[in-house]
Amino acid sequence: MTARDRGPADLRVAVGSAAAIGAVAGAALTGHRGPKAAGIGALAGAAALATSERIARARQRPGELPALWQRIATSAALIAPLGWAADRAGAGPVVVATGAGALGGALGVRPQKVLFGPALGAALGSAARRVPLRGAAVASGTMVAYRTLSALLFRDAQVSLLADRVAARDLPFVVPREARSRYVGTGYVRELAEQIGGDYVEDAADAGIVASMDDLAGPEFEPAALDPRVREFYEHTTRFRLDIEPEWRLWVRPGYLLYRSLVARPLGQANVPMNQRATQRGIRSRIDTITPPGEDTVAVRGWIRSFADTDEPIYIGIYTTYRHEERGYVSVGFPVPQGSFTATLLPRARSGGGLVLTSRSELEHPGHYLAYIDPGNRELTAVEVNGFAEELDVYVDGDELRAEHAFWVFGFPFLVLHYRISRKQEWPPAAMQR
Repeated sequence: MTARDRGPADLRVAVGSAAAIGAVAGAALTGHRGPKAAGIGALAGAAALATSERIARARQRPGELPALWQRIATSAALIAPLGWAADRAGAGPVVVATGAGALGGALGVRPQKVLFGPALGAALGSAARRVPLRGAAVASGTMVAYRTLSALLFRDAQVSLLADRVAARDLPFVVPREARSRYVGTGYVRELAEQIGGDYVEDAADAGIVASMDDLAGPEFEPAALDPRVREFYEHTTRFRLDIEPEWRLWVRPGYLLYRSLVARPLGQANVPMNQRATQRGIRSRIDTITPPGEDTVAVRGWIRSFADTDEPIYIGIYTTYRHEERGYVSVGFPVPQGSFTATLLPRARSGGGLVLTSRSELEHPGHYLAYIDPGNRELTAVEVNGFAEELDVYVDGDELRAEHAFWVFGFPFLVLHYRISRKQEWPPAAMQR
């Protein structure tokens, strides 16, 4: 995508931020020599990082991240104060370097980097014991070494800048619905209706996550071949009850428990049950809708799943469909503060009248996207999360519907959600029957 050039104000903010980071790093690297040396170090660090930031921004092309060397320099500067603090607390070079490597690996997310970071740090820390280096220098040096070697060893980009400040219409595969507070929660669609206007319906009766499966027709999917129960589930989702059995891979459980405690629960979003025992609390599923003023067509469909006993959020997803080059797609936006994480999925036919929705495709649109939404002009800055993939397989099994929702990160499978989908006993309601 073509991005607009950054203005002078943006450049001043970027360079100013780099100067501040460089100043703190310079003081941390030279502070052991006294206040005067720390002051000189701060000035030198500010000048060096601000200059490199200006050069990197000048050479940055539309749709690109800043140069790798500048990102490495910035990360090394950011970790210098942590190394200084660890040194003051009595930590030796092995502890400081291992910690710096572990932090770099954790931010790299993928399992190979998570393991590589602390291993490299421990090796560099052992070597640093023979050299009189302070903690700030050890931490910064470890980060430079880790980021450089990591870029050489893991060359496939897992996150790439897709667009910088473009109109939402230029990214039809991104759902431009953000959370305007730090908590998403089960009241998100109601709050959205208050912001954008329209007729809000909570827990809409006989609503579906898509208006019509015919909107998804394409070369790989013919809606007429669907089993009627699969079509009914998507077009009338609230007629059905979902029982979930999560199957987590062992290697991802410790990290997910930490993510769930520190991110998912405080955010009120993407709080997947850890095991089947958690799902026995009961899962409430509802669809909230928004219809624009003067219209009779639903514009927003929010599928909200929560634990039945406390209404603690599990997922808040905004479901949309669109067409591009004779194909239909499903895009699911998960609002986050001032942004949205979107999964755009390609429909494919499955034997027996089933349906597969997948992001694993060579086509341009399927994939996962994280977008920042400017609160003033509604422009999007988006990155593509290449390392994430998912596939939903919905099929008929005897008298009920089943679904397997599989997820991969960096090519490694880490979660499968097993769904049993059954019709609610109370449908159709007695009032409708009369």
